[in-house]
Amino acid sequence: MTFPKNPIVKLVERFRGWKAVVERSIRVIGARSHNLKDIHCEIPRGKITVITGVSGSGKSTLAFDTLFAEGQRRYVESLSTYARQFLEKMDRPDVDAIVGVPPAIAIEQRNTVKNARSTVGTASELYDYLRLLFAKIGDTTCPDCRETISSDTIPTSVQRIIDRFENQRVHIISPREIKKGCDPAVEMKQLAKGGFFRIFDEGGVGDITSLSVDELKAEGSIRLLIDRVAVKKGDEGRLAEALQNAFVQGKGVAEVVGEQGVVVRFNQAFVCNRCNRKFPKPEPLLFSFNNPLGACPACQGFGRVIGVDLEKVIPDKGKALKERPIAPWNSPAYCEGYDYLWERCRKNRVPMGKPFSQLSRKQQDVVISVIDDFFQWMETKRYKVHVRVFLSKYRAYTTCEQCHGTRLREDALNVRISDKNIAELCHMSIEDLHDFFTMLKLDPLKGEVAGRILKEIRNRIRYLYHVGLGYITLHRQTRTLSSGEFQRISLARALGSALTDTLYVLDEPSIGLHARDNWRLLEVLKSLRDGGNTIVVVEHDSDIIRESDEILDLGPGAGRNGGALMFQGNYRKLLRQEKSKTAQYLRRRRSLSNKPPVRKPTEFIHIRNARENNLKNMDVTIPLRVMVCVTGVSGAGKTTLVNNILYAGVKGLNDGRYEKGAFDAIEGFNQVKDIIMVDQSPIGKSLRSNSATYIGAFGEIRNLFANTRAARRAGLRAGHFSFNVPGGRCESCKGAGMVILDMQFLEDVAVTCEQCQGKRFHPDILKIRYRDKTIHDVLNMTVDEALESFRDNEKIASKLRVFAGVGLGYLTLGQPTSTLSGGEAQRLKLAHYIANAEKSQNLFIFDEPTTGLHLADIDSLLKTFNRLLDQGHSLVIIEHNLDLIFHADYIIDLGPEGGDNGGRVVVSGGIDEVMACEQSHTGQFLRRKFLSS
Repeated sequence: MTFPKNPIVKLVERFRGWKAVVERSIRVIGARSHNLKDIHCEIPRGKITVITGVSGSGKSTLAFDTLFAEGQRRYVESLSTYARQFLEKMDRPDVDAIVGVPPAIAIEQRNTVKNARSTVGTASELYDYLRLLFAKIGDTTCPDCRETISSDTIPTSVQRIIDRFENQRVHIISPREIKKGCDPAVEMKQLAKGGFFRIFDEGGVGDITSLSVDELKAEGSIRLLIDRVAVKKGDEGRLAEALQNAFVQGKGVAEVVGEQGVVVRFNQAFVCNRCNRKFPKPEPLLFSFNNPLGACPACQGFGRVIGVDLEKVIPDKGKALKERPIAPWNSPAYCEGYDYLWERCRKNRVPMGKPFSQLSRKQQDVVISVIDDFFQWMETKRYKVHVRVFLSKYRAYTTCEQCHGTRLREDALNVRISDKNIAELCHMSIEDLHDFFTMLKLDPLKGEVAGRILKEIRNRIRYLYHVGLGYITLHRQTRTLSSGEFQRISLARALGSALTDTLYVLDEPSIGLHARDNWRLLEVLKSLRDGGNTIVVVEHDSDIIRESDEILDLGPGAGRNGGALMFQGNYRKLLRQEKSKTAQYLRRRRSLSNKPPVRKPTEFIHIRNARENNLKNMDVTIPLRVMVCVTGVSGAGKTTLVNNILYAGVKGLNDGRYEKGAFDAIEGFNQVKDIIMVDQSPIGKSLRSNSATYIGAFGEIRNLFANTRAARRAGLRAGHFSFNVPGGRCESCKGAGMVILDMQFLEDVAVTCEQCQGKRFHPDILKIRYRDKTIHDVLNMTVDEALESFRDNEKIASKLRVFAGVGLGYLTLGQPTSTLSGGEAQRLKLAHYIANAEKSQNLFIFDEPTTGLHLADIDSLLKTFNRLLDQGHSLVIIEHNLDLIFHADYIIDLGPEGGDNGGRVVVSGGIDEVMACEQSHTGQFLRRKFLSS
């Protein structure tokens, strides 16, 4: 009788003969996480591997939930016993085996930083090296005397004495103060006991005993003669010993008097030799705005303080003072403020009939001083609730007047390298910073001290530039970065760490990059690869796919229709695949002959003199009822124009929460009912928020379960089928499906609830079935599956159709919104607005809606946009994707470059006008793609 082989023995046999393969590849056997269908693949080590496929085909599951999760798990196995005790509870990837996986680092596209203290400099670790550089070789300059401050040491003092007094006889003197309250006679006796009997004054050398007590009290100090030395080379020992004694007796101060009466003063303390002002010695913490030692005391290192916003107090500066332009006084309660203002204006001869904007700076200051007095008086009444509400309407963050936004105290700003302090360097763009450190010249001693630090700084600046961030500044807050910018900063930081034999897993690093800058990103990825690392990239960009070493194409569809390995090989072989959607769209060629008809606008919004950040006093016209694409290279000013000027400018007219950019006027916005931002910010951080709840379908589904015969018999209502309500949820995990374990020194670990096995509901609730499915089964259904199951219920089906229409049919109804990518979150918001849309002619703003979308899914997104346009809405889209720009009715191209070299309208109009513009980088790439076809 033969027995079947043990499954473990079978697995061991499959591993035989793989030793050589493991050394050069990562072997994944039987991956089944989420929708993966028992995938077997081999990822070459030391290469760039791109995982592509339609949205929802399982790319992120294979890259992050399988490869990275296993690499991370194996790393934790190397930690302490305390950390390892949780390993049995941690969910392992659903895979038979992963062989040859090195330590893994995941660089995701989600920017979760909300802390105002985090900047590009701190996130990239470049600021840490700058702090160290300034502490080591920075020159402290007295702001009053413009003298360079230095602390004298024995070796440097000896060298200065030899250089200045060689072959002369000098006196080494220690100035010594007589402490107040001390008996001078007693102090003189102590000096005599120590062997010091001589003093030095203008008359020459004298005996210490010749001074009377009254003279000592009157003088308050003496100049103690330590030694008389003939200065010559080779006798540095005696000089050093004398100086050491002088410093000890003089509390760190010593003097040397030459033969012609020349006096040179030495001070071991960090003080100005001219005005005697003390300064702290430079150390890294002095330059940290996150430490009390270096932070500005007025703003605590934030660079901004809450203050009165003059833009809100005087919203229309074109009005004269007699026309009552001051908003807080235009109510019966505070109208008396004008009486005080007019009285002050008469005294200071401020014209009442002249517009505020045309008053001189001195005249405006008179008006502002009255306004400040009013708000200071209101501050005394803050104990009243209505006063606090009133004050909040006219408050805003303003630049700190003490540090002028540098975040640092004055002592840190007094330290300079090549006449630049650390704040001035942080306000320079990466490109300018690269030029500064390239041209930096140091003396040999400083060069030796700072050599290693400068190498790290130059490398990290170069990495930031090569990932397309040359326009960005180090002082910019991390929370203001887009997901793509944040990911590329993380990528540059990973490059700076110089790790080898590491697995890097990246999620669409090309997000936010103009087509012109893709080659820079590719150089960075190749640098990581050439350093001995393995790069796995989830990507849709055709340039990245073309330049990769290996391609894994998943599909054929999304959700449960995906998860299969359609192809593995190089780019040329991929193009020959007939069943691959990726190959089909890579082979597809569009030309202007098949461009859809352009909508002709008849209404417009006009922005006058936009000048926020790098915008150069721009006048911009935005057509309505059409699809407008705002394009340009990274850092050209697209986000500033659309988000800070257009969106915040309109919303901030009646709401103080929006920080408006600088502009003169926005005309024509009354032609739209509302302006709606559909960005990539997370919808929710809680695991309890899911897709079905967000679009309003879950409530209807719970009603269906509550109306079943079994539910009515058990007395269950719709609320019992919610995992947020006691009675229906699992009480062990409170309906979360997971339990959070505190790892103390490590990140918290989420493990599946042992009571409900992640199902989130009480066992009695799971006994109720609708069409043979429990509420847990329904939440595990994809949108496409739910649409088929609930096709006869129009209330649910209508919402699910919109969900599927924006390319999210692969998501499960119960997937937490906190786990969605930026692109998925944006499209879910779009589905929500469409599901609840009315023909109210809103203006929708989108920030790179193609994020996370496969080439095949862009067509579905365009159908959704056309649906909005057909309802009478207007679209303004920030975009780099050439296929989406191709379908735009109107293009506003900013640039021509990023940062200070951007902020201008290069060209605006239809695609023909943009392609005809030689200065437009966008036009060049559109021409290359669609005219060469």
